[in-house]
Amino acid sequence: MATIAIIGALEKEVAQIKEELSGAHESQEAGLTVVNGGLSGLTVVATTAGMGTVNAAAATQHLISKYAPQAVVFSGIAGGLNPKLHINDVVIGKCLRYLDTDTALIAESAPGLEEFASTPALVDVAAAVLAEHGFVDTSADENSAEKDPKQFLCGTIATGDRFVTGDAMRNAAIEATHADCVEMEGAAIAHIAAKNGVDCLVLRAISDNCDEAYDAFCEREFDLDEYARTASDITLDIVRRIAAAQ
Repeated sequence: MATIAIIGALEKEVAQIKEELSGAHESQEAGLTVVNGGLSGLTVVATTAGMGTVNAAAATQHLISKYAPQAVVFSGIAGGLNPKLHINDVVIGKCLRYLDTDTALIAESAPGLEEFASTPALVDVAAAVLAEHGFVDTSADENSAEKDPKQFLCGTIATGDRFVTGDAMRNAAIEATHADCVEMEGAAIAHIAAKNGVDCLVLRAISDNCDEAYDAFCEREFDLDEYARTASDITLDIVRRIAAAQ
């Protein structure tokens, strides 16, 4: 039975995934709580990595080494950088770039890359699922007249180890990466997946516009749960579609 690994940075990003697994059981491994269960004929291993690139990379490598998944899927929330995007819109990480890393030095080691990518076939699956959920592709001109649609785009995600807030940090992130959203884990997930030759998919629901401090951001508990659930719903249906194609 094929295995899919699902990772989130925050527990709220993974909680719904765990609820949907059949025959689920938990184990403590490498500083992680890993839930192993079934979904639509696939084995799913899911965990909360914690925030930041080191936590994300460590969790990804552990799941790959122990469970040999067919693919790693990472979903959660992010700060919007693209003015076309609204709160709760979704970015599929076609390209993932480090924000505050000397990528030329990173590329001296395998896999020799300065930027990373979600697997194209999985990007296509994610786009199809989002369309089924009523999201409109921002690149589709025929939908541009629709009033306030739910939107998605296949774009660029920036990853750094600082919480981006305020105009100065936001503008610096845009200038450095030309990204559509910014977060703290995605490029590291894709980096380790590429290092191991494993397919990956990174997608993010927009939770804010990088315009509030972290403490204020965390106080919006209900809103964050909603945005995390958007990402989780999509992730579950992506896994179901992968299972149907087996």
